[in-house]
Amino acid sequence: MAEQLIGVHVGPGLTEENELLDGGPLARAAEVDADAVQVFLADPQGWKAPKPRPDAEALLGSDVAVFVHAPYVLNVATTNNRIRIPSRKLLGAHAAAAAAVGARGLVVHGGHVLAKDDPAAGVDNWRKTFARQAEDGGFPVPVLIENTAGGGNAMARELDALARLWEAVGEFGAGLVLDTCHAWAAGWDLTTVVDDVRGITGRIDLVHLNNSRDAAGSGRDRHAPLADGEIPTELLVEVARRADCPVLLETPGDEAGHAAEIALLRAALGT
Repeated sequence: MAEQLIGVHVGPGLTEENELLDGGPLARAAEVDADAVQVFLADPQGWKAPKPRPDAEALLGSDVAVFVHAPYVLNVATTNNRIRIPSRKLLGAHAAAAAAVGARGLVVHGGHVLAKDDPAAGVDNWRKTFARQAEDGGFPVPVLIENTAGGGNAMARELDALARLWEAVGEFGAGLVLDTCHAWAAGWDLTTVVDDVRGITGRIDLVHLNNSRDAAGSGRDRHAPLADGEIPTELLVEVARRADCPVLLETPGDEAGHAAEIALLRAALGT
């Protein structure tokens, strides 16, 4: 097994004036001894396109692997035109901005359709998103779709829903992010989840290794520290081991806590 990249989600490290703050994400990576970082390039709850980063050249040239997370508001699956159309545009803008900092992938949630809608409409909207982008040469970075914890008519909450989605987008090279907290909340079996997901998608590109504050099948997306939640730590480690791909922590805690979690993972995985 090749050595796995282990990292953490960090703040943007920018002032309101878009100036670098305390060294930015690369400084945070150094503080916790991370091989990788995940960042938002704009307000995760907003619709504004990302601005060029003052540290783009440093991020491009760094040995630290960079992943970008798209805003939570983005939902290309919905039948609501006032959400879907801006979401497509925002996805493209974030993909371009992610390429500008050398990101290895753009993480985006699978989204959902309205309660009155057939989920097949959401699947088709995802297919159209990739197909239209393919006409313009495709996305400049891999788009990595993340499984979700709850919500009705979600595109990536149930394994059978994920299978329907992948039938539509797999041909375009869509990537997959496995979030362990989300999988646990959705009632997936973490002892077999890596094989279950790969059996559908053929790939896992990134793992969000998060513990959960809630019981299995709760549908609640509340992350917990790696060794302080409802999911046994050894089970999380085994998911990371079997996935054999970059691992990012989105766990609550400060720099010291994240450094300890990264050290724990490295020791457990032998990296």
